[in-house]
Amino acid sequence: MKKFFKEFKNFITKGNVMNLAVAVIIGAAFGKIVSSLVKDIIMPVISFITGGNGFENYKYVITAADEVNGIQENAIYYGLFIQNIIDFIIIAFVVFLLVKFVNKASELANAKQLEEEAEKKRLEEEKKKEQEALDAQKPKVEDLLQDIKVLLEKNLK
Repeated sequence: MKKFFKEFKNFITKGNVMNLAVAVIIGAAFGKIVSSLVKDIIMPVISFITGGNGFENYKYVITAADEVNGIQENAIYYGLFIQNIIDFIIIAFVVFLLVKFVNKASELANAKQLEEEAEKKRLEEEKKKEQEALDAQKPKVEDLLQDIKVLLEKNLK
């Protein structure tokens, strides 16, 4: 049982699980904000333009209510469905803009990283060329031995 709780603790404290939990909470709050935007701001304007009392009141009555006989109204509330479609479209649009913004920021960050890597590689190439130039200027062992041989031959004569 102790091992089970330890595994559960490790699972919960992983960054991905915490990030997912935060995303779900923020997503739910964001959904409420957008729903309120649609219901309380956009839909009244659309209802004013269309001349109705609001989409939530649009319905197709299948069976009318009859209080005397205890029959409740049975209706298809297509207005609520339209409102939910508009809600979805706005949420999808905002998420699209958010993803587009994040992708653009990521592209800019990647471009900057690629530039830094290219600059680093260029500097390394320059250092390598400088080192090769220095190595080319240094006398080789064979040349030094040849010079020593010449000097020894002069001294022996």
